[in-house]
Amino acid sequence: MPRHDIFVGILVALITIVLHNLALAVLIGVIISALVFAWESARNIRVHQHWTETGSKYYEISGPLFFGAVTTFLEQFDVTGDPDEVVIDFKDSRVADMSAIDALNKLTERYAKAGKKLHLKHLSSDCIALLQNAGSEIDVNIVDDPTYRVAVEGVSYKKNAGN
Repeated sequence: MPRHDIFVGILVALITIVLHNLALAVLIGVIISALVFAWESARNIRVHQHWTETGSKYYEISGPLFFGAVTTFLEQFDVTGDPDEVVIDFKDSRVADMSAIDALNKLTERYAKAGKKLHLKHLSSDCIALLQNAGSEIDVNIVDDPTYRVAVEGVSYKKNAGN
């Protein structure tokens, strides 16, 4: 059994015994469990980097980008050592909250100050909606992203590059 589960169980029991309030103890247990979950999820973000044939650097993000993972995410980038073209691929990731948006804005500002262009690829439609406020600071490259459609029995869909 994970240590944090044992800790939460003991804490809920102690609060119940001391305060004689099971509802409050369970509420505190749920809050602590949510914070532990956020902390554990923050450690799951991974950044894999490689160079492309054209000389640009490609960062592949896996895991959710949210308030708990922002610091780890920002530490993965070498703005001064990166080339003029940098691509961040969110195929296996998701921009989850405003802290992640702020992190992307800070990152784009760093690259802009260095005279470099940052491209974001494979963002989900809800991520793109969150990034609309970023305006011209972030280049959301949705032209190369495929459109995924749900297969319906008896109906065939063709991939359309423009849609």
